[in-house]
Amino acid sequence: MTTFADLALRPELLDALTALGYEEPTPIQREAIPPLIAGADLLGQAATGTGKTAAFALPLLQRLTPGDAPRALVLVPTRELAMQVSQALHRYGRGIGARVIPIYGGQPITRQLGGLARGVDVVVATPGRALDHVARGSLVLDELDTVVLDEADEMLDMGFAEDLDALFDATPESRQTVLFSATMPPAIERMVAQRLKDPQRITLGAAGRTTPLVRQSAYVVARAHKPAALGRVLDVEAPAAALVFCRTRAEVDQLTETLNGRGYRAEALHGGMSQDQRERVMGRLRSETADLIVATDVAARGLDIEQLTHVVNYDVPSDPDTYTHRIGRVGRAGREGVAITLAEPREHRLLKALKLKVEKLPTVADLRARRLELTRAALEETLVEGGLEPFRVVLESLADEHDVVDIALAAVKLAHEAAGPDADEQEIPEPAPRRQASRQFTRIFVGLGRTGGVRPKDLVGAITGETSVSGKEIGAIEIADRFSLVEVPERAAKEVIAALRRSTIKGKRATVKLDASARGPARRPGPSGSRRSGTRPR
Repeated sequence: MTTFADLALRPELLDALTALGYEEPTPIQREAIPPLIAGADLLGQAATGTGKTAAFALPLLQRLTPGDAPRALVLVPTRELAMQVSQALHRYGRGIGARVIPIYGGQPITRQLGGLARGVDVVVATPGRALDHVARGSLVLDELDTVVLDEADEMLDMGFAEDLDALFDATPESRQTVLFSATMPPAIERMVAQRLKDPQRITLGAAGRTTPLVRQSAYVVARAHKPAALGRVLDVEAPAAALVFCRTRAEVDQLTETLNGRGYRAEALHGGMSQDQRERVMGRLRSETADLIVATDVAARGLDIEQLTHVVNYDVPSDPDTYTHRIGRVGRAGREGVAITLAEPREHRLLKALKLKVEKLPTVADLRARRLELTRAALEETLVEGGLEPFRVVLESLADEHDVVDIALAAVKLAHEAAGPDADEQEIPEPAPRRQASRQFTRIFVGLGRTGGVRPKDLVGAITGETSVSGKEIGAIEIADRFSLVEVPERAAKEVIAALRRSTIKGKRATVKLDASARGPARRPGPSGSRRSGTRPR
């Protein structure tokens, strides 16, 4: 088992990881961190949710040598990812005093100028805004040690290829270059050939590996309702023994306390416990004084519990290998089992990567039907076992005054309630559907066209990279020789105009304004959101 300490990280970084509850590196972290610390260029193929941020952030901070100018530049496709990566770098690097700043469209540029002027070690930026600061002279890249491209394929799809080339040209040839991408289209391979020096290549294993004897299912539930959803699933499944996986120690402790408060017999198991504590927990499970173990991946290594029937992923596993290892706990030695995954709405695409079928969460009616089924099974087992003769006198004495069927129903009721009365269960709401973007469009005039080399994807990339508007919200695009017309949501028109005026498109600044020739509201785009070149309507 590889730990973060085995990766030769500096003590301040290890302390930060411990405080955050990290116990064991993910596969991409195990493979990427050593060569990056050694200074090698790297190409990593890894999807979102595999831990790739820490895979490049920790080596970057390990090698950081603060100076008067930025030492590292991390380029990302969207401002949301810029904020996320910046926050992660800040948390990991707090102990070494790393100065990190995100720069992206939609944020006041004066704030960014002030932050850059005060001094910064790591800049996390969208390509367009980074290039704007380079042109202003507020971002100097002459002393960079490392350049990271996160989600490189997304940046190329959004039309940032020329911006990336310009940024690379402004950096030293001696830099370390790190590129992460979920896919490897030809454009990525060309960039690797041009910009990376003898890179290490890392590709995570294929998704979708399964264990045939394990029934697998997944439920999508809002985060606020996850504890209740877990309880509902456990009540319906009625496991003999279950192993519930969480990502961090803190989450293990919190969930264990919650489950015990709801009447379950749960025990925590994580790397912060001594060997004696671990053995006592396992002893309680084997002696059936505990039903559930809530554990981290590292703590559950090597466990082989014969009576284990269920594995529950309270959080979606970060990669397919971890998922396979987890569900294998109930697929050993020919034993059958059940693997259940609880996902938040934003994690839906991770379920697709794992090829998991999403099912509807059990309802209150399902729960009550399941409890009656368990009562019936218990009564049938008692009938098969026999030994009922001592109780015949009770039946005969009651039969003089009551119908035998009524007596049997009363016995069933007593047995059912003895297993626990039906609680006042509440329905768990389904996640709210995402709000659909407004379909009211306004047409924007951009003073660059075909003669300037502008393509639809250049305009899409400039808008999505610098504003809150997504590619799906952009309507028809018409490109003439010297100008372009773009349909954007009416609510975001001012934001788009302001952002495009601050930015460059194909390295050039353009006049951007509402299209004065549009009569009334802009038309709605076709179902596919057409992208076409054309002439300006008369």
